[in-house]
Amino acid sequence: MLEELPLPQNPFYPRWQQTNLQSALTTRRVILLTGARQTGKSTLAKRVAGADTEYRTLDDDLLLKAASANYKTFLKHTGRCLIIDEIQKEPGLIPAIKMQVDEDDRPGQFILTGSASLNALPNVTESLAGRIRTLRLRPLTQGELLEQPPGFVQRAFEEDFPKPNKQYDQDAIVSLAFQGGFPEAVRLPQSARPDWYGDYLDTLLDKDVQYITQIKRRHEMRRLIQALAAWSSKLMDLSAIGTSLELARPTLSSYIHLLEALYLIDRLPAWSNNDYARIGKQDKLFMSDTGLLAATLRWKEAESRFADDRLGKLIETFVYTQLASEVDTLGRDYQLYHYRDRDRHEIDFLIEGQNGAILAIEVKAGANLSSRHFTHLRWFREKYQPARFVGIVLHTGEQTVAFGENLWAVPIASLWGE
Repeated sequence: MLEELPLPQNPFYPRWQQTNLQSALTTRRVILLTGARQTGKSTLAKRVAGADTEYRTLDDDLLLKAASANYKTFLKHTGRCLIIDEIQKEPGLIPAIKMQVDEDDRPGQFILTGSASLNALPNVTESLAGRIRTLRLRPLTQGELLEQPPGFVQRAFEEDFPKPNKQYDQDAIVSLAFQGGFPEAVRLPQSARPDWYGDYLDTLLDKDVQYITQIKRRHEMRRLIQALAAWSSKLMDLSAIGTSLELARPTLSSYIHLLEALYLIDRLPAWSNNDYARIGKQDKLFMSDTGLLAATLRWKEAESRFADDRLGKLIETFVYTQLASEVDTLGRDYQLYHYRDRDRHEIDFLIEGQNGAILAIEVKAGANLSSRHFTHLRWFREKYQPARFVGIVLHTGEQTVAFGENLWAVPIASLWGE
């Protein structure tokens, strides 16, 4: 029988976005903390806003009715800051917030949290441009669970790789991926997580979806989520995805946009050294949480350890979730991409840093590497000759080893190392 990892018990994990949220409160009148439901947005907002804060959640039917009845009255507050939770349930508040902060330009007046992208809401016509800072809170990373600050990306550009705090072999990485990053789910025993994720999706489809659009074909939406989970880490191909779903292409496209708006799936854009060339290139699709991926596909951990196709999908998606969270904290100077050209040169992840520096990352589910695993990294370096280039193959072994100039084999566990 497989030995389970120790269950995290701390309900208040230090979040990597906390510093950005604290900074935004000193410079912006409105902060929108967005991300999938149950990622800890309300907890973080309350912790950062401090004592002189009022909190109102639109999950409360009475408060939702009060907000709908009179926007201006609902927004009155005596504290320094008002937190409004689940703002997508009453988007009519947004123009009223604009009017209020235009009359009073003090920073830190409102923290809005939302489990759906405001851009996807049908009745939102006000963007709060110039007044709002938007931050995304993703599921917990392993670094956050271990209370480690984000540091891998910037250190990797300097070829100074964090050291894992202990040994993590392939089995341990798979267990972390099955655990996922939703705070409530990670504290559950492995046997209880599939039911949690099933209930999570039911809530989204029965309630949250309805605030964006009226979906009558709930069964098809559930099947689509399963299809997209199977597609995680692959290039987006609407025709192939929709083949077995019997959905018209416009319907399929709108449903996928809806799941993006709920932060269940992400699109990773393709990199090009020409901004115009990026337009039209295929995005890569990822589930936003590997625990959700595994539960949606009804995978069993013991079986998945011996299925190469599952291992590759699961571990690459897991690495994506860790990298995406860290890049989110770094601001606009760092961008995450994938690479694939017409000649089928592929690199799993590219992080473009300051002054055109490139960190290129391949992910391997195994620990036995050779020079051939660096072929595409060497090719990319020679073709594009960026001013600064570091190529990495992340693996499930224990050693950090150089494979030539600026080329390294690095344990996946370095993503949350010290």
